[in-house]
Amino acid sequence: MTNDPLWSIFVSASLINNFVLAYFLGICPFLGVSGKIETATRMGAAVMFVMLVSSTCAFGINAMLTAIGAPYLKLISFIVVIASTVQLVEMFIKKFSPALFRALGIFLPLITTNCAILGLALFQTNKGYGFVQCVVYALGAGAGFTLALVLMAGLREKLDLASVPDVVRGTALTLALAGILSVIFMGFGGLG
Repeated sequence: MTNDPLWSIFVSASLINNFVLAYFLGICPFLGVSGKIETATRMGAAVMFVMLVSSTCAFGINAMLTAIGAPYLKLISFIVVIASTVQLVEMFIKKFSPALFRALGIFLPLITTNCAILGLALFQTNKGYGFVQCVVYALGAGAGFTLALVLMAGLREKLDLASVPDVVRGTALTLALAGILSVIFMGFGGLG
């Protein structure tokens, strides 16, 4: 177990080592669902929940597999937990918010293959975090993911109202914005 303070773990995961803007994990939903702030916020909440559940389960799975001498089963075990959690979230959203379910579309089941969630489980076990540190790390990573989605959605909504040359409209502008946001978040590196 590391001796890092909890606030440091949270700030590091959300700002300094943001999964989307520093590690470039979870780019598919970042680019695909960041068209509207409302959708981005809800997608961020769903990813944060999956990260939290996956993180706590990954801590227990890692401890159990290490104890029985089978660490080679970590990856497949993490994938099973992530897939199960996403199915739970998908059923919940479909039942209680059909409009959100339709708005998120294919990106909701694609949380299962979101490399940010698998990266979270692998990073936390490699860093040797304790249980509380894993929870804080997951909350920080989820908050950073949500922040990146909401920032991108806000910029894209503003640009929909602006006069933009045809040459950069659409995907080119979205990728340019992602690059600029990434460079901005590099400025938080001095906090670490």
